[in-house]
Amino acid sequence: MRQGARARIAQMAADRTSIAGNIERARERITRAAERAGRRGEDVTLIAISKTFPARAIRQAFEAGARHFGENRVQEWEGKHGELQDLRAIWHLVGHLQSNKTKRAAGLFHSIDSVDSVELARKLDAAFAAEPVNSSAAKSSDHSRRLNVLVEVRLSPEESKAGVEEAELEALAEALQAMPHLELRGLMTIPPFLDDPEQVRPFFRKLRELRDSLSLRIGRSLPELSMGMSHDYETAVEEGATQVRLGTSIFGDRAKIV
Repeated sequence: MRQGARARIAQMAADRTSIAGNIERARERITRAAERAGRRGEDVTLIAISKTFPARAIRQAFEAGARHFGENRVQEWEGKHGELQDLRAIWHLVGHLQSNKTKRAAGLFHSIDSVDSVELARKLDAAFAAEPVNSSAAKSSDHSRRLNVLVEVRLSPEESKAGVEEAELEALAEALQAMPHLELRGLMTIPPFLDDPEQVRPFFRKLRELRDSLSLRIGRSLPELSMGMSHDYETAVEEGATQVRLGTSIFGDRAKIV
């Protein structure tokens, strides 16, 4: 075996060990944070955010026990999913979805976690209705063929942040309830990046309060709260997160090129 091949194999083994260790540590921290809030760690889903990382890293994370993965861009996932179709994983779109890509997204993902307008929801509903039963998304949907969605709420004043405004949230939720092929599961937010997680806590608390009040107003359970990333997920779990989105703490520093 050539020296270069040996080096690549050694690096892959090191990466696999690192990813497995990172997942284990993240789950331990999730459990401790959940216990501090009187909750169970197993009630919090770890979503490994695999944007910019190659298919082999995703496979390594799957082999280490991760089952939920998040991608930011439809086109990036299109370039990777062919190598990973054998994995029984749940694929989330966590980045902003452009309305002209709803058809592609509906066939690739099991959950769209960034719905932020009625127009987008309607296009996504129609796109999923047209998906063949053997598509990636439809294969893991339930018998009624509904695609799970979260509403992204814009709580940060930063103009770069996407999401529905608080004042428009109820109208969007009510519209989603009327769509036969979408299943509203809860809310998602991306707060401002602040070094001190305690400064982010009010945003997490706000999303939980919005979810609770919205659930009462529309008369249905909204079990999912997707909030918290690598630098602040323990705080998010303490405030009620049921899904945390971890990228660098699982895979390491972002890759420049996939």
